[in-house]
Amino acid sequence: MSSGMSINVKKKFSVRTDRVKCVDVHPTEPWILASLYNGNVFIYNYEAQNTIKQFEVSDLPVRASRFIARKQWIIAGADDMQLRVYNYNTMDTVKKWEAHADYIRSVVVHPTLPYVLSSADDMSIKLWDWDQGWINTQIFEGHTHYVMMIAFNSKDPNTFASASLDRTIKVWGLGSSTPHFTLEGHEKGVNCVDYFVGGDKPYLISGADDRTVKIWDYQNKTCVSTLDGHSQNVSAACFHPELPLIISGSEDGSLRLWNSNTYRLEKTLNYGWERIWTIGYIKGSNSVAIGYDEGTILVKLGREEPAVSMDHNGKIIWSRNNEVFTANIKAALKDNLPDGERIPVVPKELGTCDIFPQKLEHGSKGRFVVAIGDGEFIVYTAVAWRNKSFGSAVEFVWSNQSNKGEYAVRNLSGQIKVFSNFNERHSFKPPFNVEGLFGGSLIAVSSPHYVCMYDWKECRLIRKIDVSPKAIYWSENGEFVTIACESVFYVLQYNKELVSSVLATGGQIPEDGIADALISLEDVPERVRTACWVGDSFIYTNTANRLNYCVGGKVETISHLDRHMYMLGYLPRFNRIFLIDKSHNVVSYTLHLAIINYQTAILRNDFEAAKNILPKIPQTSRSKIAHFLESQGHLQLALEVSQDLDHRFELAVKLNNLRVAYEIAKESSSELKWKQLGDLAIDCSNFNLAEECLKQAEDIGGLLLLYTSQGDYDNISELVNLAIKKGRNNVAFVCLFLQGRLQECLDLLTSTGRVPEAAFFARTYLPSKVSEVLDRWRKELEPHNSILAESLADPSEYPNLFPDFELSLDVENSFKKFKYSEFPASSYVKFKDDVERDPLSEVKSGSFQIPEVLDNGIGVTSNLNNDRYSEPEVQKNPAISPLLVRQETERVAISEHQEHQEHQEQRVESKFHEVQASQSPKVDVFQNTSDILNPLSDNEGKTQKFEDFKPLQQQEFIDQDLTQVKQENEKTQQKAGEEDFGLDDLDLDDIEFEGGDDIDEDIDDVEV
Repeated sequence: MSSGMSINVKKKFSVRTDRVKCVDVHPTEPWILASLYNGNVFIYNYEAQNTIKQFEVSDLPVRASRFIARKQWIIAGADDMQLRVYNYNTMDTVKKWEAHADYIRSVVVHPTLPYVLSSADDMSIKLWDWDQGWINTQIFEGHTHYVMMIAFNSKDPNTFASASLDRTIKVWGLGSSTPHFTLEGHEKGVNCVDYFVGGDKPYLISGADDRTVKIWDYQNKTCVSTLDGHSQNVSAACFHPELPLIISGSEDGSLRLWNSNTYRLEKTLNYGWERIWTIGYIKGSNSVAIGYDEGTILVKLGREEPAVSMDHNGKIIWSRNNEVFTANIKAALKDNLPDGERIPVVPKELGTCDIFPQKLEHGSKGRFVVAIGDGEFIVYTAVAWRNKSFGSAVEFVWSNQSNKGEYAVRNLSGQIKVFSNFNERHSFKPPFNVEGLFGGSLIAVSSPHYVCMYDWKECRLIRKIDVSPKAIYWSENGEFVTIACESVFYVLQYNKELVSSVLATGGQIPEDGIADALISLEDVPERVRTACWVGDSFIYTNTANRLNYCVGGKVETISHLDRHMYMLGYLPRFNRIFLIDKSHNVVSYTLHLAIINYQTAILRNDFEAAKNILPKIPQTSRSKIAHFLESQGHLQLALEVSQDLDHRFELAVKLNNLRVAYEIAKESSSELKWKQLGDLAIDCSNFNLAEECLKQAEDIGGLLLLYTSQGDYDNISELVNLAIKKGRNNVAFVCLFLQGRLQECLDLLTSTGRVPEAAFFARTYLPSKVSEVLDRWRKELEPHNSILAESLADPSEYPNLFPDFELSLDVENSFKKFKYSEFPASSYVKFKDDVERDPLSEVKSGSFQIPEVLDNGIGVTSNLNNDRYSEPEVQKNPAISPLLVRQETERVAISEHQEHQEHQEQRVESKFHEVQASQSPKVDVFQNTSDILNPLSDNEGKTQKFEDFKPLQQQEFIDQDLTQVKQENEKTQQKAGEEDFGLDDLDLDDIEFEGGDDIDEDIDDVEV
């Protein structure tokens, strides 16, 4: 049998600093507290590998510091004889006081009470109570030299031990200032002391300057064992809280690991960071922090995963050190147990193990349990815990296809031995460097680059796969296998019939094995921590602390876990999956076997079997099944199964099932659902349903689109009131405008505070209302900007600024005679040419006509008396198109207008200095105002401001302007033709004022 204990050591964190005198590990956070000789204290995150806090405590060494986790504090003692308490979240100082008369050497925190103990070179120990403002409630005296370290007894927190350079260890009680007893035996000063926390042994451990470590029985007050080996002073020693180990650190720079049962040295670690001064640990973790002259290192010893196994009947077996316990989950289960709640299992001592078990595992039928550790294995009977077989092995695996004690082992040389009925049946050594051995339906042997599968009977190669597995999991029937790698797991199907037929022929197997023996089904990019198969579903925990299951490549999350949990197994009788943490707390989560069987049947397209299984699935799980069916493309089945209204509505929409979607929308009264259903109804050309849905959703914009598409005049009228009621004034305006209700459009703009827009609207469509709107606009501007209000020009006051304004009034009056009627869509052909018409240009050319609409359609037309507005006749040329004629007419009009503006500017400039009036400038906001708003240049090249500019107001110039306009109009009337032309219809959007600009372009031109 092997003579050594197998201990895996992995360095998890390291940071180089000045000399570290004390380290502590946070009980819940991944933090290390390190106090340094230079007076600083650091908090490191060993998972994130960074420094998260730094406290500049003192200019002198800080020899002691501890977390007070339940208060979010740290406490530190320094050579300046002061204790300091900090909040490690805010870094605020909670308390600072002089605690001792000499260097403070040690600080410990009571596990439950608000107490802190401190010891110092003044040979005293003091008790402090933070609930009473950190007052000193007791002093313990009795040592005759420096008190180097103190430690509470976790089994009896009212007692503690102290180590002193007077070569003694003293045990004290909180109720007495004198020690209960003294332990003597070290030849030199004692530097450290600690209690055994891993079991029931009443042991103390101490380390001293005599280079030894001693284990004491504090009940019998005797030395149990002395550990020799260090070549310098022992500065730190402790019992590991989880493993059967004693850890000691020395000024010789070595960290030694001893077996706490045999006191045999198992391993020595030396990282070359000079002297070791302190060791820190936390219960429930395998990690240990070490403080050196050159920094801090955190190492992980052994496996975090507990040595535990559960059989198919719910019997759990686990170990604590060498002691083995058992419990029956079935006896502890209660009805309606909430998921994730701790199950109060009652442990029963089963026996002891001759080795330290790092792994326990039941055989496939649950009759036997193997304990693996220290390079050995021992097979026990599960019920009586009798030794059935043992041997040397670094790995041990069971076959899942036999109840005859079939298993395989791997030794240090890489040789594989196969046993049946506990007798060796076959052995072989693979032609590569063996890294791992895995059991199941096949024997899997892995190398750094691939894994080879062998059969159990004759150890022949079945398949070579180019992956490097961390673990392999087989389903109970041996049909499926999961190969879990570093960051992905693969699910494969094992073709047992093909393999059996190939092996039966006895032919030569290729180098890579039988090609179709294992068929890849899917790969999932997740790292598996622990797992098991239940039917055709793969259930696993991942590194993100989630409990998931995978069926057909579809991953479902059962629960989010709040800590690392390890899979025990599944009990179909209770429809629960069981997990355990490293502290042996057992929890469970519901997973109905019927759900797994149903999903399996769907994946196999066995819909008849799935239909028979469905009634067994609880109603609360139907929605989960529906989502699974949807992911597999079975939308109709998902709709029939789902109990979630939102999900059923989504499915009905995807299936264009208007009836079901309508019923759900009525039941839920959701505005969003009505909108979605309305869109679907339009897509399906069900406009009656679409209208109802849009009304239910109060979708004003959707109703506008629907009614205008249908030409529904009456409903557009009703929509006006609804839109105004809902504050959708833009929709109301569009409805009114489409119906030609221009006065109501104007009223809506003014009533909603859109007076500037109302002014432009009136100038374009209702010029007779311009003065009225301008007056209101001035009144609104007056309190804010009186100059700007006065600058607004009214056409009735300044007609010279509004060319053709009287013409636009005549056009408006003519349109008042036009009777608006509702036309069918078939009449569009008659009106489509009106889109490009320009009424003002037509009036000037003498060709403008307005139709009189009769009840039965379009009747005769009437002329507008526009002789006095006619343009000079353009010379007609048969080769020139009507479009070119119109362009020429517009060009002449624009040219004349520009000449008129230039003439006016010259007159204004020449008479500028003669103007004495103080009125504000009048601006035509409906024309380009750059000639008034822009600065003018004086004779010296300097610009004048707007407020200094005063336009001509003398009556003589105004009279001259009016006379000139009158003469020009008379000439135009003489040249105008008498011919009228017919007009089928008129689009109000095409009404334009001077210059051909529409209302949007006019708004852009105004710069106020």
